[in-house]
Amino acid sequence: MIRNPVLPGFHPDPSILRVGDDYYLVTSTFEWYPGVLVHHSRDLVHWRALGGVLTERRLLDLTGVPDSGGVWAPDLTYANGLFHLVYGVMDSYAHGYKDVANHLVTAPAIDGPWSDPVRLPGRGFDAALFHDEDGTSYLLSMVFDSRPGRGFSGIELSPLTGGRPRLILENRSLTEGPHLYRVDGWYYLMVAEGGTGYEHRVSVLRARSPQGPYEPDPAGPMLTSRHDPGLELQKAGHGSLVRTGDGGWYLAHLAARPHAPRGRCVLGRESAIQRVEWRDGWPRVPGGVPAVAVPAPALPPHPWPPSQETAEDGWSTLRRPASPDWVRFDGGRVTVSGGQSPYGRRAPSLVARRVTATRCTFEASVTFEPGSVHQSAGITAYYNSRNWYHLALTTDGVVLTGSDRGARTVHHTAAGTARRLGLELDGPVLRFTCDGRPLPVELDATILSDEHADEIIDGQVRSFGFTGAFVGLWVQDLAGEGCAAVFEDVVHHPAGADGVAVAQGGA
Repeated sequence: MIRNPVLPGFHPDPSILRVGDDYYLVTSTFEWYPGVLVHHSRDLVHWRALGGVLTERRLLDLTGVPDSGGVWAPDLTYANGLFHLVYGVMDSYAHGYKDVANHLVTAPAIDGPWSDPVRLPGRGFDAALFHDEDGTSYLLSMVFDSRPGRGFSGIELSPLTGGRPRLILENRSLTEGPHLYRVDGWYYLMVAEGGTGYEHRVSVLRARSPQGPYEPDPAGPMLTSRHDPGLELQKAGHGSLVRTGDGGWYLAHLAARPHAPRGRCVLGRESAIQRVEWRDGWPRVPGGVPAVAVPAPALPPHPWPPSQETAEDGWSTLRRPASPDWVRFDGGRVTVSGGQSPYGRRAPSLVARRVTATRCTFEASVTFEPGSVHQSAGITAYYNSRNWYHLALTTDGVVLTGSDRGARTVHHTAAGTARRLGLELDGPVLRFTCDGRPLPVELDATILSDEHADEIIDGQVRSFGFTGAFVGLWVQDLAGEGCAAVFEDVVHHPAGADGVAVAQGGA
């Protein structure tokens, strides 16, 4: 059986692809490096991480992007012996504008080398490619109209080699995330609708020509959770199709798991897979709702051997790629040079791992001597620049600070210093430890959620919450005076479904 989510934690907007016996799934990464994470399977049950595609500024520059800006909804396809990756970089999305640049890179193998990016039209986001049987490749995208009172305008199609774009589907309900497939003489247009929250859904339309006209499936949405708050997988939407080697069909889609019905989702949006049945010429998910346990395809089981991670594997860095000028991995040691404040968008020094379970622990031994009030180093539970907790060594002692939508609070201060810092996420509650001793404060973990990060004031978007919670190592050098911290024995233990802690590649 396939157990959902197949990629727990912050892994949204999955684009799935089969090349021979290999299945690849790429997901959005927003303001985090490496950009566009890739996972690999041979049976849709067992997945392994292959790292990210966009690992250097030649391919991706995230300098200055807003929270939940950066890489939106990548699309992975294969044609003419090359992998094609289309991705958008969102520089600004507030106040009724969408400053997005869409790019295309290609490679002969999934691990590269990847070409220099080619700029594509940026009339909207969620750009994707469709390679037709006659050799023509088309670019699809949603269209965003920035004029006051406009916005989502529909789905556009144009030949990749150039030509006049054509609006093939007018906006129905925040219509975005297009993918196009040709099956038995029909062109099937799959879109996401309803927004990426609790009204999210996957809809399918079809036509005899890629230019349309498209008619919707009379049965309604292919997949949604919106009518049943009791389902374990909520926010189901933004799907892509794959045909398996045994002739079956499956849908990869995003989903989320709130702490309470229609509540906050600390883990962010995750990736899941559903079985698809063809009925009356339409691809449909049984029941139209996401299942946690799904029959796997009739393929040989292919579990991967235990991961042989290097020190760098599994870490993400915020807004700038990991490079020796500010972070160094040496076996069990991570050395991090100080960077900007939590609100800086050019050069923060935050190295972190995704939270993939509602219960987990994270610990690190820290060697650091702050030289001034402008310097600090420690561990963090982090969502974005406005929502985080930081337990740090400072000139004032060991200080636990939180930021809730930008409002900072000092939750605890202890004189002196400490060697080992830790945290425990226990559902909606977060606790910190200092040299093995719990601090006398329990914190609200749900501020590290998509829902809390969303800030819409008087109908104007101030900030979106599209990512998920992280735990990590954070060093600040606000005056640029030069400081570094050494972290050793870093351990991250997400709890499995049975409540038993499972080690996940500490440095």
